[in-house]
Amino acid sequence: MFKNVFGSGFIVRTAHVILTWVITLILFLHDTGKCTEFKFIFRCQYPLKQEERGELIQPVLFVLLVLVSVLLYFAVSLMDPGFVLSDGSDLQPMRSKHCQTCQHCVRRYDHHCPWIENCVGERNHRWFVLYLAVQLLVLLWGLHMAWSGFTTAPTWQLWLRGNGVLLGTVAVVAVLSLTVLLLLGSHLYLVSLNTTTWEFMSRHRISYLKHCGSEENPFDRGALRNLWGFFCNWGAIVWEQVYFREGNDPI
Repeated sequence: MFKNVFGSGFIVRTAHVILTWVITLILFLHDTGKCTEFKFIFRCQYPLKQEERGELIQPVLFVLLVLVSVLLYFAVSLMDPGFVLSDGSDLQPMRSKHCQTCQHCVRRYDHHCPWIENCVGERNHRWFVLYLAVQLLVLLWGLHMAWSGFTTAPTWQLWLRGNGVLLGTVAVVAVLSLTVLLLLGSHLYLVSLNTTTWEFMSRHRISYLKHCGSEENPFDRGALRNLWGFFCNWGAIVWEQVYFREGNDPI
């Protein structure tokens, strides 16, 4: 079910984990709860760090959320995305595709993601979307924490000296937040149509979609049913039955 953690993609996974915890440490070591001259002029809402006041609920929740995001990352990175076991037959399940990077055929192939160094397919696609949602929440929370930590200074040179590390962190987190937001939005949109990234981008080269019109999708059962089936249906679907159905729904 899971791949070797020290196999292909070990460097990418290690870099992801290191970057995640380095940013987390920067946010905690920097005084992100300090008042500035531009915030709360009449009433300082955060006179001391939350840790100094004994209010540990939010920091603990943030660390736990970061931990959950890391665990989900490893789950989607290492788990079997839906590899098709070869049975000596040339016929493969509909919506599957051979990945040139993984050298495996993957059921309901979506794409090969270099971020996780694994394919996204039938078995790990919903976990991939969940990971993106949790990761986006972590990034936005971290961006808010970092933004609250900027201090004032009489000159730009002194300001950059005091806030340079935090400014770099904000830039990295902002870029990652935008990237994850776009990825999550695009995947939710495609899931609502019951199509995959591969089918959306290459439908003109896919045999079972060539004859369909540009707006026709033989797998579409309506947005709500598509979303319900994606997130709540844990069984394998015979897509040939859906494709060739005639006025009835075999699922």
